[in-house]
Amino acid sequence: MTQRIAVLGATGSIGDSTLAILAAQPHTYEVYALSGYHRLDKLFALCQQFLPKRVSVPTSAVDDFAHRLKAAGIDSEVVGGEAGLVDIATDSQTDTVVAAIVGAAGLPSTLAAARAGKRILLANKEALVMAGKVMIDAVKTHKATLLPLDSEHNAIFQCLPLAIQQDNTQIHQSNHGVRKLWLTASGGPFLQQSFEQMQQASVAEAVKHPNWSMGQKNICRFGDDDEQGA
Repeated sequence: MTQRIAVLGATGSIGDSTLAILAAQPHTYEVYALSGYHRLDKLFALCQQFLPKRVSVPTSAVDDFAHRLKAAGIDSEVVGGEAGLVDIATDSQTDTVVAAIVGAAGLPSTLAAARAGKRILLANKEALVMAGKVMIDAVKTHKATLLPLDSEHNAIFQCLPLAIQQDNTQIHQSNHGVRKLWLTASGGPFLQQSFEQMQQASVAEAVKHPNWSMGQKNICRFGDDDEQGA
């Protein structure tokens, strides 16, 4: 039976990879819904390719995007904002939710999908950082399925025994087969610096990653709190 997939955060890199797989298996997967925020031209092109039944955009863009789709002969329902994302994530026609919206913006729809008992492919690691216990409790209570989609998470998942992949509560048993996991960092601007040098690091140095452009996040400097300010 065809799986109906909602890709929330379709215009990012996770969306690109996911949609490439879905496009290669048209008899197995249907792109039921898509969402985008900043890259609406790219979202429009994806709508032309996949013809989703539902599309979510920022609230301010709903009317213009709906008109644009109609002019192109694309019969997709357009919804807006957080409420639109939640509505798609809990839609009875949605079988699987790809949670690829970056940051806190992805939490409400991901949590709603869990509470609706959906199969969730999670690329938004922030949802678990911010509300891990709430998310896991919702998954357990509503019998949802939570699978790691981001590369690092999925690599760890694939290392786990099949019993744990099928039922992650088994990881708490003594026979889980995993004694220790080592997570390595990608390097960063302070890879070759000593602890003493890192104590003197500035915010400008901290956000200048040699490989990735991540934007400025909350930075915690090494040292005493009273030296850093609030």
